[in-house]
Amino acid sequence: MSQKKNKTSSLVATTNNFSVAKESGKLYVVPTPIGNLEDMTFRAVKILKEVNLILAEDTRTSSFLLKHFGIATPMLSHHKFNEHKTAENIVQQLKSGQILALISDAGTPAISDPGFLLVRECVENGIEIECLPGATAFVPALVSSGLPSDRFCFEGFLPVKKGRKQRLKELETEKRTMIFYESPFRLLKTLTQLSEVFGENRKASVSREISKMFEETVRGTLAELIQHFTDKTPKGEFVLIVAGFEE
Repeated sequence: MSQKKNKTSSLVATTNNFSVAKESGKLYVVPTPIGNLEDMTFRAVKILKEVNLILAEDTRTSSFLLKHFGIATPMLSHHKFNEHKTAENIVQQLKSGQILALISDAGTPAISDPGFLLVRECVENGIEIECLPGATAFVPALVSSGLPSDRFCFEGFLPVKKGRKQRLKELETEKRTMIFYESPFRLLKTLTQLSEVFGENRKASVSREISKMFEETVRGTLAELIQHFTDKTPKGEFVLIVAGFEE
């Protein structure tokens, strides 16, 4: 299906045909492994080898990944500190017919990582975008938690300071399973605050280092999880799954 525009409609049809995309420019959003490099897809490797340029959150981190898969495509730094300034220039490159790929340090770009602003700019400028399926941390954490996964809300990182307690209060009666990302330095604080707002008997699950050597999932009530991570210092990257409110 080729790209079509209609003067009376803002709808844009997209295509996953690489040869067609070369004529008009295209942005590929490419997930990368969150731990185990074997989670990289064949298609992701192929796309990263074929594009003109790779936009990387941290070129130093991504260079290890590219070297591992024999990808020699040049990279350009694109991260949360410069994305407001670089987005316009990137859009111009895409308009000129360039084929670019966006990657983050790990996982799917724009999911608690840079990417949203650039994708929005591309949409507003009628540039074709294709996001490949692939690794993201919250899906395996949710599935392995044992908590309902038919309906859920993704909260990502809570505000560090301003608005943090207010957001937790707003979620107190959320009936869907809730998903949070957290650092090892704030995990205990977050579990404690969740317990204070949601109640210490609320069920939850904490997964860390997903797909890596020391992957671990701990399940229990918030009170039990607080005790566990009080006794055992949190290490690694965490995904916190919390049961929804039950009347």
